[in-house]
Amino acid sequence: MNIEEAISRAKKTDQKAFNFLLDTFWDDVYGFQLKRTRNENDAEDITIQTFSKAFDKIDTFDDRYKFKTWLITISKNIHIDLLRKEKNAIDQVKINHDEDAYLVLDESPSPEDKLITEQHLATLLRDIKKLKPHYQEVINLRYFQEYSYKEISQKLGEPINNVKVKLLRAKKLLADIIQKHT
Repeated sequence: MNIEEAISRAKKTDQKAFNFLLDTFWDDVYGFQLKRTRNENDAEDITIQTFSKAFDKIDTFDDRYKFKTWLITISKNIHIDLLRKEKNAIDQVKINHDEDAYLVLDESPSPEDKLITEQHLATLLRDIKKLKPHYQEVINLRYFQEYSYKEISQKLGEPINNVKVKLLRAKKLLADIIQKHT
């Protein structure tokens, strides 16, 4: 499969095409972010967000441009957005720090909060059960058993990139199911 064919098939939601594109361009996007962030975890998180956003918006990709350039641009924008959010959060803390120095907020959950959380968890678990078993398994391992990507990869006997794609797809499908409720 070549890149143009993979893009065309990905626009038709072909999972193998998504995997091919992820495997082909992962190192480029990750390397770009590693140079920018100088932090492996941040670079990996931004790279995952990049592919997630790119795959969600694959139908907007213009074939006149290089796919790698499109991915790098998405990646750069995600990083800039994160930096802006961090800066705003720091500025907000500085502003509030002086004004609220002596106010202490009790953030422990109330009985009502606990009940709502339990109800949301029950609903979430019910929605997860609507996914195909392999998506259920990857969500369970990552979010409920808190396995790393590497541990999931070893447990499932699949490459890490496949695990990441599966998790991205599972989260997208789960979000679609949840969206139907609202």
